[in-house]
Amino acid sequence: MNDPLGDMLTRIRNAQMRGKSTTVTPASKLRRWVLEVLADEGYIRGFEDTTDAKGHPAIEISLKYYEGEPVIRELKRVSTPGRRVYMGVGDIPQVRQGLGVSIVSTSKGIMSDQNARSANVGGEVLCTVF
Repeated sequence: MNDPLGDMLTRIRNAQMRGKSTTVTPASKLRRWVLEVLADEGYIRGFEDTTDAKGHPAIEISLKYYEGEPVIRELKRVSTPGRRVYMGVGDIPQVRQGLGVSIVSTSKGIMSDQNARSANVGGEVLCTVF
């Protein structure tokens, strides 16, 4: 697998299209940090560590719905392994005039675009959520 974060985002999108309450993805630190930002911003209910059928570590993600519709309407990967996207603190994009969130990997950790602006740090824009 070349893009583990892109794989996790696709698993979330696919599970929401099917109306699933949970989805499972292989565990990694990067995925866990991105899920922490999604949970803090209220896009998912939460996540917990589990193991898959073969005994490998995995993360079970509890998806969030409101009145039968998924809370996450749009989930896009911005920076890919083949094309990294780095932005300074002044260039970090606002998603849908501030209604959405950009998840940024900074020198101070992975955080939302608003937290990155308040910490005055830029970095690699991993994905956008609306």
